[in-house]
Amino acid sequence: MEYKNYKIVYRRYASLYFIIGVDSSENELSLMEFIHCVVETFDRYFESVCELDIMFNLDKAHMILDEMIANGNITETNRSRVLAPVGVLDKSK
Repeated sequence: MEYKNYKIVYRRYASLYFIIGVDSSENELSLMEFIHCVVETFDRYFESVCELDIMFNLDKAHMILDEMIANGNITETNRSRVLAPVGVLDKSK
């Protein structure tokens, strides 16, 4: 879906919708791959992610996304590297 210089890229996984708003110059396929990577990372952390996992652990979901995105750019897609800091915080509790 496009509007002026922007477009929306989205993907549905079961009952979850992942939506990204970007400039029209961005590659849609790479964003679809990134959404898939996010879902796989959430799946590994939450063990079969669902909307309740995200709702009740919003801080963890934000931490995972913060590890993957910096200043609007994708910085990390390796699930092990993304989940390492979250795992350290889980162990400290």
